Amino acid sequence: MTENSKVLALKYRPQVFEDLIGQEVISETIFNSIKFEKSPNAYLFTGIRGVGKTTFARIVAKSLNCEKGIEKLCKENFCENCKSIIDSNHIDVLEMDAASKTGVDDVRELIDFSRYGPTSAKYKIFIIDEVHMLSKQAFNALLKTLEEPPKYLKFIFATTEIKKIPVTVISRCQRFDLSRVKSDKLFNFIKNIKDKENGKATDDALKLIVKISEGSVRDALSLLDRGLLSNKDNEELDLKKAQKIFGYFDKSYLIDFFEDLFKGNETGVITSYRKIYEAGVEPKNFLNDFLEILYYFKNISTIKLDGTNFSLNDEDFKKIENISNKINQKDLILFWQFTIETINELNIVSNPNLSVEMFLIRLLYLKDFENSKNNKLKKNNDFDNAEEEKNIISNKKTINQIKNISQQDKLEPKMKYENNLSEIKISSLKELIDLCNKKKEVKLKYEIENNINLVSFSEGLIEIAFNENLDKDFIKNISNKLYEWTNKRWIISLSKKDGAITKKQEDKLNKKKILTDALESKVYKKVLENFPDAELTNVDLKKNFEDE
Repeated sequence: MTENSKVLALKYRPQVFEDLIGQEVISETIFNSIKFEKSPNAYLFTGIRGVGKTTFARIVAKSLNCEKGIEKLCKENFCENCKSIIDSNHIDVLEMDAASKTGVDDVRELIDFSRYGPTSAKYKIFIIDEVHMLSKQAFNALLKTLEEPPKYLKFIFATTEIKKIPVTVISRCQRFDLSRVKSDKLFNFIKNIKDKENGKATDDALKLIVKISEGSVRDALSLLDRGLLSNKDNEELDLKKAQKIFGYFDKSYLIDFFEDLFKGNETGVITSYRKIYEAGVEPKNFLNDFLEILYYFKNISTIKLDGTNFSLNDEDFKKIENISNKINQKDLILFWQFTIETINELNIVSNPNLSVEMFLIRLLYLKDFENSKNNKLKKNNDFDNAEEEKNIISNKKTINQIKNISQQDKLEPKMKYENNLSEIKISSLKELIDLCNKKKEVKLKYEIENNINLVSFSEGLIEIAFNENLDKDFIKNISNKLYEWTNKRWIISLSKKDGAITKKQEDKLNKKKILTDALESKVYKKVLENFPDAELTNVDLKKNFEDE
């Protein structure tokens, strides 16, 4: 394969530390460690795809074995060792893909091979890509050699899933976390390569490539390669053409789409979405962009345009800022939760496109678009039909709150509550437990006390951490009961956050503290003076315990 026939990601792969963009601190650290002969036994590179993990591994291997030394590391006219490492055929530098060789036998073979010194280079080096794919037994087999390898042996690991690697392995490595490359650096990088290739592309098209690549250099180069190859003679890759090639659409169009959504304009919303879908945008990509715009609407007041973020231009920024002042911020949080659930649904439905359309319709009828406290929405001409839409939605008995998938069944209050329902307000988990006790809901009370790790509690919304011991029907059952007791729909959402300890654990800690305080009290010490064999096993507080 000639140099010109290579894809851009391979043709412009960095060969020395200076060529690596966005990882300057890590490059300098490794360079100094090798220069002063203080390199670690094992390197561990982690980060998203395309930020330079394998490239770093090969440059480190070259730096350790280059015939010219690290300060004159080969960049163009390669020595024999560097050329062999680049071509992946050096006898002393073994590259292994852990995705295809995961077993303990593969690692034992590696360890046996490590007992022999290098043949032609200074160090024998094992590069293991996607190391998290190794089995537990394979990791265990590595531990001893990893901690005390021969002086001539170095390990270099690369992974995108650092959490899957045992802590015992990580602690034996020098870990380097490779960050996403910042937008401005990546833009300048691909623009420079575009010029070297004599390609034609506008800055707006390059900025779109940077945005889609999400900080991955390899993704950016692959997209640039694809975009430049689409050009005919003397044709330029502009933003409109790039959007069509990469299945992307103008963000300004999505902001207008949100405006229709907030107005409750069902026809406009569905028509706009179908145009987006027909343009080649996948439903999952649409929902991810939907989430991004939701984020901007919620946090626009804290976002600044500093030249390094290509997601928003000045016009989009002002438009989002203007609209966000007229909508209820609580609606945005509800929309966010429901969008996340719909993305998960796409994995199990046969026609994701229809699922997204139904998702949008449910959003329109999900929440009444109420005026904000300062009545901004009513005063603004852009939303003068909002009150009318609200009345229409109310007449259709809209659902007042977003529910989890397990809560989707239509819930109707029992008839005995319809005429003489007393308003019940529940503002804390303790009040909910007391109500379960009062209503003799023993099973629900048990689940709440033993298996609920609370993240947040407010009227109408309970957020709990995932607990595998929680009964699978708990969310459905508690939702039914809360609706029956309060005549309001509640959101019970599962969160990835760490919740508080359970009520049972809290009671146990409190009991232990009371017992500890009692053991330190003067009263107990006086008892021991008269009865040395006495033992305190429990404390029953009739009133506040006083240490007299």
